[in-house]
Amino acid sequence: MGLGSVLFTLPTFSAATTYSYQTSSTNSLEHWQNWQPVGQAQLSFLFFDVYQSTLLTPSGTYQQAFDVTPHPLALSIEYQRSISQQQLLDATLEQWQKLGFSAQDSRVWIKQLATIFPDIKTGQTLTYITNGTTGYFVYSPQPNQQQQIGMITDESLNDAFLSIWLSPKTEYSDLRKRLIGMKR
Repeated sequence: MGLGSVLFTLPTFSAATTYSYQTSSTNSLEHWQNWQPVGQAQLSFLFFDVYQSTLLTPSGTYQQAFDVTPHPLALSIEYQRSISQQQLLDATLEQWQKLGFSAQDSRVWIKQLATIFPDIKTGQTLTYITNGTTGYFVYSPQPNQQQQIGMITDESLNDAFLSIWLSPKTEYSDLRKRLIGMKR
């Protein structure tokens, strides 16, 4: 496992700001910060803590299904190390290759994420909130400060992105089990 493969995650939010996000479906994601945690997982590489991830849903449960995002959820990652945008993109691409996504799709998706992902510093958080089909990213450069930084309207990208953590085929099966509440 290369260091690049462990560097990509989404952060946890502690801010009070709420974003309003309405989708074409009846799901409203505007209150995601009030959702219940399903699970948390720590990713470490050798002696270094990389990030702490938290999976949240309105009910506090994750329904396993063929689709990795069968319902609204938020994946929040608090980084414990600084990570450049390029490292995030490289790690994402590496994970998609391991999961078997096509090179053509992955190139298109990486270009989209390159317009969204920031450089991340220690203590910052990146969260992806989805209704199960589409979603958006919220970046927290400081506690109590949040910025919506990009939307995903392609369901395939939505699912591919979350597959890094939630697919049964993920490289990080123990992390997945903790996130979806199977292992405490």
